[in-house]
Amino acid sequence: MPLKAFRGPKVWLWRWRRNPLKRRADTMEAWVLLGAWLLTLLAGVLAGLAAARSVEGGLARERVEWHPVVAHVIDKAPGSAGVKSESSDGERVWTRVGWTVADGSAHTGQARVPAGSKAGTPVTVWTDPQGHLVTRPATAAEAHFRSALIGGLVGLSAAAVPFVAGLVARGRLERRRMDRWDAEWARLGPQWGRTAG
Repeated sequence: MPLKAFRGPKVWLWRWRRNPLKRRADTMEAWVLLGAWLLTLLAGVLAGLAAARSVEGGLARERVEWHPVVAHVIDKAPGSAGVKSESSDGERVWTRVGWTVADGSAHTGQARVPAGSKAGTPVTVWTDPQGHLVTRPATAAEAHFRSALIGGLVGLSAAAVPFVAGLVARGRLERRRMDRWDAEWARLGPQWGRTAG
């Protein structure tokens, strides 16, 4: 026989209904659950939105501040030219490159270039305002995806805190209710088998 037959039909919001058998613990549990759900929702949404905006703003700043610069290969790149890998632009390897920034100062660094590139071969690299090498900035679509993903993960993480706290509080209330039930049963249970006499 299904368990539902023993419990009866599920009644929505039963903790909020008037009932002469409703105990103070039932009312407390109702408020704890309501508070936990509201805090879970609020913390998740606010933290997720804040994180998404922060990431989106940072990536937008990168798109504005970072710019491509033509650099030249300093040391011949390892590998042989024309070797193709699974990617459409062929195999790329790390080698030393040099470039000049707007103020005329020369910089060098490691960049990925096509395999077998000879010294002096021009390659495009991305730099920040100080002239340091950076990765290509995310496009607007990539930035939107990243910010949504990070915002969702941060929102879920933030929502977990009040959710778990609510579960812990509810568990404590349940244990206290069961302890009281056991005490009452221990006091009144032995009297059930007696007959008046």
